[in-house]
Amino acid sequence: MSTPPGPGEPVRVPSPPGGHPLHIDPERGAGLAPRIEETSAGGLVVSVRDQVPHAAIIARRNRAGRLEWCLPKGHLEGEETPEQAAVREIAEETGIVGDVRHRLGIIDYWFGGDDRRVHKVVHHFLLAAVDGELTNEHDPDQEVEEVEWVALDELGTRLSYPNERRLAATAVELWSAST
Repeated sequence: MSTPPGPGEPVRVPSPPGGHPLHIDPERGAGLAPRIEETSAGGLVVSVRDQVPHAAIIARRNRAGRLEWCLPKGHLEGEETPEQAAVREIAEETGIVGDVRHRLGIIDYWFGGDDRRVHKVVHHFLLAAVDGELTNEHDPDQEVEEVEWVALDELGTRLSYPNERRLAATAVELWSAST
């Protein structure tokens, strides 16, 4: 009978026939990359243009190099609240300063690479535009390739991600109810 491993020692599993021993790090699990938690915020900033509400959306390249239209968003910095980060990120990526009007929802997803698994939580808000001019020139990461004003009722056909299209539908309802 063998003794259990001591603290910090990997669990040793007997070798399968013809194979090599399997080492399981109890902190990581069997073969899983480390898990990273990320929190971001962003959303829809709306401006009424020619009596029609429009939202500022951005285009950026995905990992495969394809241009995708999405909502502006980014990581919280320091002690920022999600609302503060949403205002800052939207202004950086679109040039438009907004005032938070409603919480739209949270999108929660996973992605990964060879060395980590990332669990990302993105808080989304509906904002009313109060200042600024539509531009991507202030994007500190230089990820935003294009910005556009899109009529709220057309967002469902422009946004690339189904979860963001659902948030846009909620934004249309909230905006209509508040005006």
